[in-house]
Amino acid sequence: MQSKWTRAVPPGIRLVRGYRWPWLKSDLAAGAALSAALIPAGMAYAEAAGLPAVTGLYASVVPLLVYALFGPSRVLILGPDSSLAPMIAAAVLPLAARGSDHAVALAGILSLLIGMFLLSGRVLRLGFVTGLLSKPIRVGYLNGIAVAVILSQLPKLLGIPSQGGSLLDNAGGTARAVLQGEINPLALLFGVASIALIVGFRYLPWKIPGVLIAVVAATALTAALDLTAALPTVGALPRGLPAPALGGVSLAEVLALLGPAAGIALIAFADTSVLSKSLAARQGSEVNGNQEMAALGLANVGSGLFGGFPVSGSTSRTPIALQAGARSPASGVVAAVLVVIFMLVAPGVTTFLPSSVLAGVVIVAAVSLLDVKTFLRLLKVSRTEAALLAATFLGVAMIGVLQGIVLAIGLSLIAFVRRAWDPYRTELGSVEDVPGYHDLSRHPEGQRIPGLVIARFDAPLFFANGAVFTEHLRTLVAGAPGPVRWVIVASEAITDLDTTALDDLVALDDELAKRGVSLVFAEMKGPIKDRLIRFGVSSRFGPDHFFPTVNSAVRSYKKIFDLE
Repeated sequence: MQSKWTRAVPPGIRLVRGYRWPWLKSDLAAGAALSAALIPAGMAYAEAAGLPAVTGLYASVVPLLVYALFGPSRVLILGPDSSLAPMIAAAVLPLAARGSDHAVALAGILSLLIGMFLLSGRVLRLGFVTGLLSKPIRVGYLNGIAVAVILSQLPKLLGIPSQGGSLLDNAGGTARAVLQGEINPLALLFGVASIALIVGFRYLPWKIPGVLIAVVAATALTAALDLTAALPTVGALPRGLPAPALGGVSLAEVLALLGPAAGIALIAFADTSVLSKSLAARQGSEVNGNQEMAALGLANVGSGLFGGFPVSGSTSRTPIALQAGARSPASGVVAAVLVVIFMLVAPGVTTFLPSSVLAGVVIVAAVSLLDVKTFLRLLKVSRTEAALLAATFLGVAMIGVLQGIVLAIGLSLIAFVRRAWDPYRTELGSVEDVPGYHDLSRHPEGQRIPGLVIARFDAPLFFANGAVFTEHLRTLVAGAPGPVRWVIVASEAITDLDTTALDDLVALDDELAKRGVSLVFAEMKGPIKDRLIRFGVSSRFGPDHFFPTVNSAVRSYKKIFDLE
């Protein structure tokens, strides 16, 4: 058993102590392959977020180093992500010009706030909040993000000025530019060719990332043919290491970023935890969710402090590390070191990198987020969840990323309350040659026991459905074929009880008692019985009102009324 001291040591330190030298060759190779993807992807996602390309490299290097020290997963890669980029842009660009130093400072503050939210969540053990993001919400959110990202990158792909504004404004502006013949054919050629290369390399047996080939080939061709005047390029990156860039932000701007930071923290942790748990399951191990939240929080703090922006687990670059044979977080450290070497030695290379190629990188990543199959499946099995998915998609795509997420969570909570308010409820009866008591609406051949109603209510009892529950019992008693002596409530699904529902229950018991009907419970859970005692109604519902099973309650009824 681990001592408290051992558990307090960061996972990275513990791994160094147990590192096996045979892993080194694999980690070096994986780090090299990973760095080849980190550089173009980091720059691409930075530009998609409305920030200078170099900030994407800062946001790649620092989180990798922090996560290698504090992260619980051996092979998870943190960094800029296509799903976060539009959220960062939505939070920052209303307050600062695209690509400006002020935008960089705001993105850094946003990352710090996200880190603080995540660290606070770790202290308060709030990992459960990701349960607010059900699968329909996540799929709808990712589909909305994908459409928003693709439309935001189309102007760069076409070589025309960014349109800005809402999704519809962006789409309309791009369409007008196309109709007016403003497309840069050379930029479009490079962008489409890069997409073809990236997608094409996925079907080849080689492990070389297609994005690396596309970026290197486009850069080399632009330099060789001296095309910098003919098409937009990224431009030279500033030489040097990541450094703080947080100046000039007002308190009002910090307060304006609090809401977006909370939403992005929720999304970033949800994505990261799902990816981390999936990787752990493949390796036959477990990942502590609270530790994952802390590591992600520290990575975002580090990114914000050193010129970067918010990050999360990367679903596109983690597989690259895995395919290249990564065995430990050392692969991420190697990749970070190689990116730093690039920033120090060859930052001017990006002078020849076409912006349309980076747009192609982002578009390919965004397309991979689209999931139409889940929506079609939900249409067949649950129209409510399909509607929730569609509402999330439309909210994210049309209203805005952050507003769409808030809308989706609100709709999800409404759907939950609606299901709890109006749950499945039925009457039970006996079916010949089948043990137990069964749903009469599904077994119309079932038989009722004279003078007995057996009711089932499949939900916790709380203020919103207490009246629904009591009305269900009244309806069954009123509709019984003869006088009713007992009502047995099959209570296994009743997992909670509040005072409002209890008042409804007491009123029903008084009403039934006046008619000579006893109200009893079968299979009620111990905590609910304890709550009845705390609420002071144990004298009303004594031990003779509770039975361990429906069968035992029915036997007692038959014995009392001599129906055996």
